[in-house]
Amino acid sequence: MNDYKALKTFLLAAEKRNFAQVARELDMTPAAVTRAIAALEDDLGVQLFVRTTRQVSLTTDGAVFAAQIQPAIAALESARKDVRNAHKADQGRLRISSPTWFGKAVLPPILSGFRELYPKMSFEISLSDGMVNIIDDDFDLAIRISSQPSDKFTIWRKIRLVPRILVAAPGSRFVEMQHPSELTPDDCLAYSGESRRENWVLSDGGSSMTISAGRGFSANNGEVLADMAADGAGVAMLPGFHISEHLQSGRLVQVLKGWAPPDLWLTLYYPPYQALPPRIASFSKFFEEQVGAHMVMLD
Repeated sequence: MNDYKALKTFLLAAEKRNFAQVARELDMTPAAVTRAIAALEDDLGVQLFVRTTRQVSLTTDGAVFAAQIQPAIAALESARKDVRNAHKADQGRLRISSPTWFGKAVLPPILSGFRELYPKMSFEISLSDGMVNIIDDDFDLAIRISSQPSDKFTIWRKIRLVPRILVAAPGSRFVEMQHPSELTPDDCLAYSGESRRENWVLSDGGSSMTISAGRGFSANNGEVLADMAADGAGVAMLPGFHISEHLQSGRLVQVLKGWAPPDLWLTLYYPPYQALPPRIASFSKFFEEQVGAHMVMLD
């Protein structure tokens, strides 16, 4: 980075118009500053400064050169700073993808607690219920609630199991059901990342049954499904903590209590790092320690 150092020296000299002051700020000797500027002038084949016994001033060529390289040097300095910070556990930027409801209800207090410990950290949060391409979309990590991961090209960290339950509006005909065979595809409100149908696999501990869901309604957002179920439109299959407030208020009730779908996983997943960068590792550890308490509060 010798050229970079020479260009930084030149830009500071262009700003200060005093080699001695530049030397003090860069912890160099005045002679070293003079040599660096002279070497740059030799390399460019132009004179950058007019020197007198009292001051230095930019030549026309020097002023043009300073204006042209200043944005590039600023961008390079910013990039160097970002790379250095990326390898520190207590500062840098984290770009996180989170499911919409989780990002609104659970993630904020975790982020606030982490920033109290590491105030130099900054965050960019993107809320989306679908799966994301963590590499192409430039995320440092993603939070997802999904079936057991099978992607071999990313790193997955399982945090905890997330049970799901079947819910419907109190007073609806679905409350009296005793067996999943009483459900039709029109009754089942499907969750789908592409707003399409899905298959529900329900088990009573001994036998299992598969039901087609979403012929009448599907959505890629759990809040929409909860609201539709509460309005009597059908049965939704959602994580219990997601709808805890609806259950506590009586807006939704659990149905077919003896039948349960497979649990989901709350996971963190990352680009294929050889080792997690310290800032990502420290957040992941804090997230795992804190998320259980915040989800229990909603159970």
